Amino acid sequence: MDNISFKAMVVTEVSDKQFVREIKQKHIDDLPAGDVLINVQYSSLNYKDALSASGNKGVTKKYPHTPGIDAAGVVEESSSPKFKSGEQVLVTGYDLGMNTPGGYAEYIRVPENWVVKLPENLTLRESMIYGTAGFTAALSCFKLINSGITPDKGPVLVTGATGGVGSIALSILVKSGYEVVAVNGIVDEAEYLLELGAKEVISIEEADDQSGRPLLKPRWAGAIDTVAGNVLSTAIKTTQYGGAVTCCGNVGAAELHSSIFPFIINGITLLGVDSVNCPVDMRMKVWNKVASDWKLDRLEKITTELPSLEALEERIGLILEGKSRGRAIVKVPG
Repeated sequence: MDNISFKAMVVTEVSDKQFVREIKQKHIDDLPAGDVLINVQYSSLNYKDALSASGNKGVTKKYPHTPGIDAAGVVEESSSPKFKSGEQVLVTGYDLGMNTPGGYAEYIRVPENWVVKLPENLTLRESMIYGTAGFTAALSCFKLINSGITPDKGPVLVTGATGGVGSIALSILVKSGYEVVAVNGIVDEAEYLLELGAKEVISIEEADDQSGRPLLKPRWAGAIDTVAGNVLSTAIKTTQYGGAVTCCGNVGAAELHSSIFPFIINGITLLGVDSVNCPVDMRMKVWNKVASDWKLDRLEKITTELPSLEALEERIGLILEGKSRGRAIVKVPG
């Protein structure tokens, strides 16, 4: 196709550790080589996007850069036999939006193995309400449930429950018949969490034990942790015998300080969740689950739609301050 121009967010390092975000005109030829050219319709905002958009070189090594680890749209051109022009597809994970130009642009070009055909019963917009956060939440639920944690075994704790991953994990568990106890965040969102179906809401202080004891009174059949640090440690030592805890994020800390006693006395299983390099077969299995049994009836309750790339600016600040609730999606050609 002709070297058409399109809009994209570009983050530039203007001086040492000083970064600016601008909406600029780019050209198709500026995109990296790849098998599939996608006309992006929707993207979403994740914590990792906010970091990349702020110049975090642990996420993005080189600038100028276009963030956006999620993208949903229509195939414009494809050299892959797996995809044809006009098909609706989505991309989450891999290197999109990290060191490869991402979804905060009207076009992306990526390798064929990054692309997933949009599952039936899911729209492009809905797929981005889930996005990486929703896929991570669903993968966490998938692993927890498949570890043998059934609804009759007791309540499941969800930490970081007001965020994107936590909100969707909570909602999936409730839809699947689990009693969920949600941890409130920095901003009081107890009413929101109860509306999502939480049986009980506890404070961040209650979920962050400072006693230093290696084991506490068992409370949860299992837990989905999105925070890490001492909150994860507390979840591990308050989980019942034979329970399981999933770990998928590090917004609270990148370290875990725990004794071995929850594991060798209570037989706790710690399940790591990686949504970035998740194999395609597992990726499709989880996405199809999201589009069927786990499709949420109240997606709009957790969703804020941003009408354009320009509208990302304010929301990026909120997510970095821990004040963002639920999911934010962006209408890319808006």
